[in-house]
Amino acid sequence: MRKVFSGFVVAAAAALLFVMPAWSAVDPGQFVKNVTGQLADIARTKSGPSRDAAVRDVLRNNFDLAHMARVALGSHWAEASEPMRARFLAALEAAEAKAYGERLTKLATCDVTIDKVDVRPNGVSLVKAVFTQANGSTTRIEWEVHDNGRGARIADLRVSGVSMSQIKRSEFNLYIQSNGGQVEPLVKELEARAVR
Repeated sequence: MRKVFSGFVVAAAAALLFVMPAWSAVDPGQFVKNVTGQLADIARTKSGPSRDAAVRDVLRNNFDLAHMARVALGSHWAEASEPMRARFLAALEAAEAKAYGERLTKLATCDVTIDKVDVRPNGVSLVKAVFTQANGSTTRIEWEVHDNGRGARIADLRVSGVSMSQIKRSEFNLYIQSNGGQVEPLVKELEARAVR
């Protein structure tokens, strides 16, 4: 009887391990709503450097910054040394935190509605959201959310169908090409943007 009971316990534990990831999986739509809520709260309650620091925490905790950096740097990522990549990632994070912080005032007064969530089998979800401002104007944003086993992370935003990662990639590539094909001038520019 003990063998049957212990066999049942082992089987139940194994079944629980397979079911647990489904229980712990994050709803991508709710994840995006939570992130936008955090950013709206920051916009309402903080300003200046404390706002930028709070935005940076949201970026670190909810965005796949390493993925975004690789996409934005494009083929130059492979050419950059490991220390240059680390410096680029830190500069990009700081510059984006500052830029997002400056744009947050619009988000503070918006109502966010999740229109649709397309969950794909590869761990990528596309979350289509509508931001409605107090005056009734709307902006549609599609959030690409990855979950590679380490939790949900935002990997890209598309505004009116245009990828923000691709815009950054074009901007950065042009900057690099205009500065001798080197990544370091871009890193210096991003570092400067973060402190302006």
